[in-house]
Amino acid sequence: MYKVTIDNIIVEVEPGTTILQAARKIGGEVVPPAMCYYSKLKGSGGKCRTCLVKVAQGSSADPRPMPKLVASCSTPVQDGMVVQNITSPEVLEARKAIVEFLLINHPLDCPICDQAGECDLQDLSFKHGLEDTRFVEEKREFDVVDIGENIKLHMNRCILCYRCVYTADQIAGKRVHGVMYRGDTSEIHTLISKSIDSDFSGNVIDVCPVGALTDRTFRFKSRVWFLNPMIAHRDCTKCSGKVTTWMFGKEIYRITARKDQFGEVEEFICDECRFKKKNSTDWVIEGPRKIERNSVISANHYEKMKKPSIILPLDEKTQKQE
Repeated sequence: MYKVTIDNIIVEVEPGTTILQAARKIGGEVVPPAMCYYSKLKGSGGKCRTCLVKVAQGSSADPRPMPKLVASCSTPVQDGMVVQNITSPEVLEARKAIVEFLLINHPLDCPICDQAGECDLQDLSFKHGLEDTRFVEEKREFDVVDIGENIKLHMNRCILCYRCVYTADQIAGKRVHGVMYRGDTSEIHTLISKSIDSDFSGNVIDVCPVGALTDRTFRFKSRVWFLNPMIAHRDCTKCSGKVTTWMFGKEIYRITARKDQFGEVEEFICDECRFKKKNSTDWVIEGPRKIERNSVISANHYEKMKKPSIILPLDEKTQKQE
């Protein structure tokens, strides 16, 4: 086992583990953000650069620091390695620059985007973004297109993380879309306007970190913080049938795969479960899904709520609450 120090916390991991995977074993603020890496998709990572960290000591055998920041999702650890993430001002400044770069062509669609409230880029820009922009050139613009019966593509919002491409390749098994062209003209599209119609095509929606790929059956129906995410299951011959149902009362607005604490799908689900089983009688509801306290979905559940003062008009005084 290798001993690695990340932000002054020592963790033991197996050889071949990446810095990001080692940080995830620790958890919390130590974990670098990742917009393109997906542990269940081979070949993912190394594209968005949001997970850059500083290696202050390469290993016990070679204590020299690495000259530049490295992508934690693709850099394997060494025994005795010392890594700085949130403890390094250089890393935080670089992360702000990466966020600014990702937002160059990203539209201000949050008020109308179905991904709002559970968007990785929204969280990242809130934490590391600038208050204003220095970008004065025109943004890239693309038409909103349907790339499947139930999938809508907003290329204006895409950050080219390649997650949907890898998902179609490795999970759906019949990929008809990919990254077209090169450089600043690159875009996600289907070949000769074909449509994505495999049994697991809807998983590209779940892996998308922004609102570039959205569910047409849920489009503009509700905000996620108005819905109750409930863990549910059903007997399915195509997938595990384990999902999250987003409900308002007894009505199911949408169905997604269950996700772990890092926002990654636990088990990919089929399109029949996702798009066609929208009646509550189709599912066995197990209970509410656990939501992180910093999520907008848990807006009505506060860890430290400051109680308002009580005004006593007859006594002409205000009573403060603890």
